[in-house]
Amino acid sequence: MFANTPKPPYYAVIFTSKLKNSPQGYDEMSAHIEELIKGQDGYLGMESARKDIGITVCYWKDMESIKKWSENLDHQEAKKEGKERWYESYRVRISKVEIEY
Repeated sequence: MFANTPKPPYYAVIFTSKLKNSPQGYDEMSAHIEELIKGQDGYLGMESARKDIGITVCYWKDMESIKKWSENLDHQEAKKEGKERWYESYRVRISKVEIEY
């Protein structure tokens, strides 16, 4: 399902990843973070797809909201676990959405 975003401008955090084989605990942490992010100030929505690689796009009101989310302790723990246990590789990109159609 597509996120119901407001009229631009707003921001997108694009997380692209390749999971290791059998990433124990990943699904539970992913579900926890997905629920947690919904209550974060400035969060606008999320779109995600996974097959060979995962792509998750989270939409945010502004850069300050993204910064505050990055400081969330549960999110920091998920990032740490991802680096150490779950991801073969990943990349995070942040962009400003100026046009939507």
